[in-house]
Amino acid sequence: MMSSWFFWALLSAAFAALTAIFAKVGISGVNSDFATFIRTIVILLTIAFILTATGKWQPFGSVAPRSYVFLVLSGFATGASWLCYFRALSLGDAARVAPIDKLSVVLVAIFGVAFLGETLSPRNWLGVLLIASGAVLVALR
Repeated sequence: MMSSWFFWALLSAAFAALTAIFAKVGISGVNSDFATFIRTIVILLTIAFILTATGKWQPFGSVAPRSYVFLVLSGFATGASWLCYFRALSLGDAARVAPIDKLSVVLVAIFGVAFLGETLSPRNWLGVLLIASGAVLVALR
């Protein structure tokens, strides 16, 4: 089970749900950008602890320059996403913000096909459409 992508994806979804709930409570009376900063420090320390505990640190020189470029771009995208997410949570209900945030699933499918050459079956596209529809329906007042 520990080597199953599905297991880890379910855990990711559960932790993402907790992120929304904990953040909504924690952001009360706190600037959303500062809240993102605190969250980022916690993540950095947690990952450093995990790398140390598991002995999985790598020499920085072992990472290819191309990988660095895309990991840095991913970091910028993550930071922008978190800033926008916390701003949205400070302004709206968690139960409405989170589903719109999960439209990222739809965008990943589209970007994966457009930029990575991935293919989706008609059934897969139906699922993407249902995810998009469901997110919008949940977010509507």
